Amino acid sequence: MSRSRFAAGLAALALLLLAAPFAGLVLATDWRHFGFAHGDGGAVAVSLGLSLVALGLIVALGTPLAWWLARHRVRGQWLVDALLLLALLTPPLAMGLLLAAMYGPYGPAGSLLERAGLVLTNSAPAFVMAQFYAALPYYVLAARAAFESVPRELEQIALTLGHSPARCFFRVSLPLAKLGLAAAVALAWVRALGEFGVVLIVAYYPQGIPVKLWTNLQDIGLSAVYPLLWVFFLVALPLPLALGLAVRRRLA
Repeated sequence: MSRSRFAAGLAALALLLLAAPFAGLVLATDWRHFGFAHGDGGAVAVSLGLSLVALGLIVALGTPLAWWLARHRVRGQWLVDALLLLALLTPPLAMGLLLAAMYGPYGPAGSLLERAGLVLTNSAPAFVMAQFYAALPYYVLAARAAFESVPRELEQIALTLGHSPARCFFRVSLPLAKLGLAAAVALAWVRALGEFGVVLIVAYYPQGIPVKLWTNLQDIGLSAVYPLLWVFFLVALPLPLALGLAVRRRLA
């Protein structure tokens, strides 16, 4: 009994520590003078619009990769796994510098793309690129786990019944992995929407929510941060919270 109480006390302490910053936000916000700084609305529009574009690219390119990694074992696959982990573990500022070196105006890819009219610094495409690189590894790893949870026997049965591999994917693999894939989408959404380090380096303009939070803090002060921070929570968290609760209900 004493061990159980000790564990419960540690759990309560951990939960209290997790809740403390959010309680601090509620207490620190000046609700009587709640208002937005100049440009906050534009930052919200930029983040929402371009994050949706980045999320679409992540799902379109990351889903086939995740399925391939979950269903195929080839020589040298550890290199692919290492590349994913390297992209995942690289600090955001370092990733931003790497992207600037490759896609900047003096980079090998950036100079060629700029001749074709595509500028990948301080532009909407650069913003999408930054979010794509920041969130793709998270999506691929989570989606891979979702596909690995699908029994291969069911896919083999579908193939023996005459379904093509593509039809088997859309009729068997995808529906059975949909809950895990939805969680992967939610993770990528929050990761892309909240990315600061990579965006700061390659796409300071157009300013999204994270960079605008930083400029408000520097130019106005802490009080100008809270309203935009509330908006961030309102637009970023409903999807992952709903999916998390759905997963918990399904496992219950």
